[in-house]
Amino acid sequence: MSDVLDETPRAPRIVAVVNQKGGVGKTTTAINLGAALAEIGCRTALIDLDPQGNASTGLGIGKAEREKTSYDLLTGDADFHAVLAPTHVPDLLICPATGDLSSADIEISTTARRSFLLRDALAADRLRGTGLEVVLIDCPPSLSLLTLNAMVAADSVLVPLQSEFFALEGLSQLMLTIREVRASANPDLRIEGVVLTMYDGRNRLAQQVLADAKDALGDLVYDTIIPRNVRLSEAPSYAQPVLEYDPLSKGSIAYRALAQEFMARADWKEPIS
Repeated sequence: MSDVLDETPRAPRIVAVVNQKGGVGKTTTAINLGAALAEIGCRTALIDLDPQGNASTGLGIGKAEREKTSYDLLTGDADFHAVLAPTHVPDLLICPATGDLSSADIEISTTARRSFLLRDALAADRLRGTGLEVVLIDCPPSLSLLTLNAMVAADSVLVPLQSEFFALEGLSQLMLTIREVRASANPDLRIEGVVLTMYDGRNRLAQQVLADAKDALGDLVYDTIIPRNVRLSEAPSYAQPVLEYDPLSKGSIAYRALAQEFMARADWKEPIS
């Protein structure tokens, strides 16, 4: 794996991409934000923690190529260096997932440090030599033990929020979970931001969701809004981020803007102590 490692000692920012509801653009955001960050020279890794493995498929990693996976990372059968694989996007690496993760909740439920397995696997000393600046974790669409592991391991949580009825109601449940994780396992966990996805400005409901989100969450809501865009929907079937599939599409433009805003919100060059 020497082709995906270097000796630059960085402390990557670990960001869990979380929403307990499916179909909100979570994996789409993880893939395309990762690709957009890589495009501007921010060396990024994506950990696929969803048993469906859609992020892996969407980045062109076939099932036969997934020899070492996030399941091996969680169970301690492989370290972070071993599970990282290059994608066809320069500066974007992936820790792929398989269906083995489906049973992980049950298998690790009796482990003493069951909520800290991913955190231990991503300890700073294990990240030395990767040269990474950002690690994104694509979580499953549930508040499961896998999602809990991601939030305990992460510095922050990025929440894709679909522009639809009940969106904020689901968000309030997630915020309660984040508060519980802060109180019990990761006091430094913060909310990176909330990203409105699948937005159609012609739709009054979408406009209302945006207004309500900003009223409730203020600056936590990103200025960048991800529109409904057919190219975003088509790109995964070609195993490509939308930035590769159609670089000039509205979806590509939006995720580039999101990457810029994402980078502007924090100091991404903090050295490992």
